[in-house]
Amino acid sequence: MIGLGGFIGANVRYWLSGWIAGQFAPTTLRHFPLGTLVINVTGSALLAAFIAWTLKRADVTPQVKLFIATGFFGGYTTFSTFATESIALIQAGNWISGLTNIIGTNLLALVGVVIGLAVGSRLA
Repeated sequence: MIGLGGFIGANVRYWLSGWIAGQFAPTTLRHFPLGTLVINVTGSALLAAFIAWTLKRADVTPQVKLFIATGFFGGYTTFSTFATESIALIQAGNWISGLTNIIGTNLLALVGVVIGLAVGSRLA
């Protein structure tokens, strides 16, 4: 279940990140890893919502939790990519983009968790 969820999550991440990059390629954001930022924020919010929702529902099986939480969101979120891209930006001399990515991703992902917990707790 984890492997299948991870396979799906990784493919969604790849498709969505590429799509976002394509949408912003002609703009000044073309050098900023916006796709990774969007994925980390949405992944944080949706995982938190799922966890909050399952805490109030006894009928969600451990297999479903593993498939979605560990598998899908483990494959979907990209903090290892985030770290690599941030350092690459800084090493290339793009300090502002690198630091903006580090600070923005962390702050917005935390906000995503707070929102996800609030939404998820209201779904049950």
